[in-house]
Amino acid sequence: MPGFDDDRLLYVDMTNQTTRFEPFPAKWKLLGGRGLSAKILTAECDPTCDPLGPANVLVMAPGVMSGTTAPTSGRISIGAKSPLTNGIKEANAGGNPGQDLMKLGIRAVIVKGQPADPNRRFGLRVDGSGASVVAADDYKNMMNYASCAKLLEGEAKSASAITIGPAGELRLKGASVGCTDSDRDRRPARHAARGGLGAVMGSKGLKWVLVDPGKAKTRQPLGGKDFNALTKRYTQAYLEGPQIFKHGTSTVVPVANMLNTFVYKNRTEGQSPDVQTLDGARIVENFPTRGGGMHNCMTGCIVKCSNIVHDKDGNYKTSALEFETITLLGANCAIKTVDEVAVLDRLCDELGLDTIETGAALAVLMDSGGMEWGDSAAAARVLEEITRGGATGCMIGHGVVETGRQRKHARVPHARGQAIPAWDPRPLKATGVTYAAGPMGGDHTAGLIINPGMPQDQFARASQEAQLVNMVCDSSGFCQFISPTLDDIREFYGQLYGITVSRDEIANQGWECLADEWAFNKNAGWRDEDNGVARCLVEEGIGPGHSMKFDVPLEIINQSKQRFPIRDELFAIKASG
Repeated sequence: MPGFDDDRLLYVDMTNQTTRFEPFPAKWKLLGGRGLSAKILTAECDPTCDPLGPANVLVMAPGVMSGTTAPTSGRISIGAKSPLTNGIKEANAGGNPGQDLMKLGIRAVIVKGQPADPNRRFGLRVDGSGASVVAADDYKNMMNYASCAKLLEGEAKSASAITIGPAGELRLKGASVGCTDSDRDRRPARHAARGGLGAVMGSKGLKWVLVDPGKAKTRQPLGGKDFNALTKRYTQAYLEGPQIFKHGTSTVVPVANMLNTFVYKNRTEGQSPDVQTLDGARIVENFPTRGGGMHNCMTGCIVKCSNIVHDKDGNYKTSALEFETITLLGANCAIKTVDEVAVLDRLCDELGLDTIETGAALAVLMDSGGMEWGDSAAAARVLEEITRGGATGCMIGHGVVETGRQRKHARVPHARGQAIPAWDPRPLKATGVTYAAGPMGGDHTAGLIINPGMPQDQFARASQEAQLVNMVCDSSGFCQFISPTLDDIREFYGQLYGITVSRDEIANQGWECLADEWAFNKNAGWRDEDNGVARCLVEEGIGPGHSMKFDVPLEIINQSKQRFPIRDELFAIKASG
């Protein structure tokens, strides 16, 4: 296939610190990101392996459209067997590494094995001349921002990085994988956060990946002028539309509160009394006096949903303070202001921790009497303990289930061992079906449906269709916030490769990748009779009279795994995360 014949897979052996390239299989040309990760893990990872042992496989896979001029299309998927769910997991991030790998024709980095000495640290350098594993012991236990500043000093401005912080090095199960931003400071503020994949990267002894595409050009579509026209038309349509993420997801707070999914005090309530001081509108209001503003996390993004948050003195504090983080680290812990949440968000980015998992764990600690509700300073001190290997900090770093176990506390909101996101399954029951039976466990980006009035007999189909659309989106490299449909994605694929991609082909691809993930999980020990969410979400209600509970029968939950006939409406459903 002209222009794509040189695409490669990069294999990294951390046992021997060696690398090799293999040709990219032509049969996978329409697979990237999550879908490609699922194919690789299904073929090369033993589902019964120890997630933090040498047999687990870590995959870094850019989306199909990454590295092209298609708008907002440069995302990367990190995949492995999760130490939280003990099933297959993909987490998705922005930043520039995905685009840079694809400019070099690298469709995935596949990391296997682990060093004989667990105290060693290594880096992976990738550029136009090849790839090599290098010693990185002098980065040991460094926070993400300092690590990236040191790594990128003296490197070309075209370089980007994928990193873990101390949490990943300690193999804490809530650890994230960070990617550097597109801004000039190249901050590690974009995180593939869910599922503890930073712990898997840490178990490989891999502290960072440096990618420098040099002067490599964007990937050239075979559709030529037609591709460019499609890109222009799609961009114009988005910019002329409502742009619901103009100020980021943080401004969703009032709507979520109204829907009883701005959860408070370990999900004992669906609304927070601090909704006004936690509203992302407070961030936007401060831009004129504090500085900061909205920016694009990756080159070519037209959404620009990432807020740059400054403190009261006008100093940079954090990037992309999003709705999920404000809910879990804020309202869920009875913390009152976005400024307090910004401090905790920065700490999570520095340590390399998922803000959802961390906020849920902190709330369990508070709910069980181990910390006062709303004490953000105490929460920060506990997280800082992680740099010293402190017991309480590491407990929180291991996530909500481990925190509940150690605290002997019953109210532990999770699905398949992973903390429930902000979007609560009790008012949003179709989303709850995604958490309960989807291969990703408690992950809203796998299939979010914000329709609190949906009839019960529609839950399974709605969940399945949202999961399928989001699977294809996460395989494409497009950001969910640009809301592509299956028709949009197949049109871009067709212009990229100069072929026709049918509706059946794109829908079947999404279903096949979901089936791959379910099969992996079945072989890992998941059983359909265990599909569901934590008992506290079934037995304890929120909303008016605490009447909203996740009372969906197992029969309906499991219907979401039985393929429904393809409807024309499926191709117009927008990706939503």
